[in-house]
Amino acid sequence: MSAPTADASVDTGARGYLRFFAASLRKRVLLMVRYPVNFFSTIANMLILFAAVFYGGRAIAPAAISNTIEGIIVGYLLWTLSMSAFSGLSWNVTRESQWGTLEQLFMSPFGFGRVMFAKTVTNVLVSFFTGSLVLLFMMAITGRWLAIDPLTLLPLGLLAVAPAVGIGFALGGLAIRFKRVENLFQIMQFVFIGLIAAPVAQYPLLKWLPLAQGSQLLQTAMRDGVALWALPTGELAVLVVTAVGYLGLGYAAFAYCQRWARREGVMGHY
Repeated sequence: MSAPTADASVDTGARGYLRFFAASLRKRVLLMVRYPVNFFSTIANMLILFAAVFYGGRAIAPAAISNTIEGIIVGYLLWTLSMSAFSGLSWNVTRESQWGTLEQLFMSPFGFGRVMFAKTVTNVLVSFFTGSLVLLFMMAITGRWLAIDPLTLLPLGLLAVAPAVGIGFALGGLAIRFKRVENLFQIMQFVFIGLIAAPVAQYPLLKWLPLAQGSQLLQTAMRDGVALWALPTGELAVLVVTAVGYLGLGYAAFAYCQRWARREGVMGHY
């Protein structure tokens, strides 16, 4: 399949790409508004799962839950954000393959990679909105109100979620090449739990794993009220390196799988 050629009437520069991104975001918001049952059902699933964990844990081990509830809240928030960022990209590629419309995306004048990146950023922004609603609910039912500083939480949250986006790109690439990899998506939700709960304080090398350092710093910021500029510079550097590194590796794997699928002639097959 030949590379797409840009139409002379289409602005493929930064301004045109920003318009495309704005249109993607507007489309996502309109889908939320026009299909409210689906939107609120998604949030309800998150809330019910947390309520089951909280009330079930309090019934079985009330002291343990009481001592760790702040970490549970932050960890669950990061897990929901990561799963949304990860699964949005992976499932999008899978659905496009199933519908037979994947090749049409490659004909975009912006290029397939940039199209998927815009969709991913849109999905992350929406997930932050839904995550804020879930966070308020979790703090309300537990009675534990954590420190909420947008100037601290937004940068930390974006950097913390970036490795999950990278993993989503990598598995999205596998979906392009191998098509049916849905079971692998299901496995990743349990892998994310382990990464978020990694004991970074006891085993410092674990901070280089995806999500682990972001979880640690988010807990410090939200539980102890530490501002972004008060966090150790070295710890922030690790967060930035892991965020950029895993995101870059995931995107590189995504691009490689595209070329692999083209060489094998399976881009449009399912």
